[in-house]
Amino acid sequence: MTDADDPVAVARREFAVLLGEFRRAAVLVPLDGAGDLWSAEWDGVRWICAFSDEAALARFAEVRGEAGREWVFRAVLGARLLDVMVPMLPGPARVALDAGSADGGMLFPPVAGIVPDGVAVDLGGLR
Repeated sequence: MTDADDPVAVARREFAVLLGEFRRAAVLVPLDGAGDLWSAEWDGVRWICAFSDEAALARFAEVRGEAGREWVFRAVLGARLLDVMVPMLPGPARVALDAGSADGGMLFPPVAGIVPDGVAVDLGGLR
């Protein structure tokens, strides 16, 4: 079986392309009441929610039942979220792109190759 026929190899290449695009893109991140990047904790993992555009953020607000409130946000490069912001958060942190979207968005877990090695979660040698 060649790499072109291996579904795992194909999925890894596709994810690498998406990761590269995310790292180069300016995404919108909501701010909390203190003016810091808004994040949420679920199941012991901190999530930074980022959105590809204002419409995606509006869908997220609607899903949360918070469409009526003002969502202040900041444009941040995806690379900055992964390389700078994730390491600043206590414990493991992930980035969710376009949470609440019809296709479920994209998740960037805190593993080596996505976030700096010093804050990556060990997956027992899986990559």
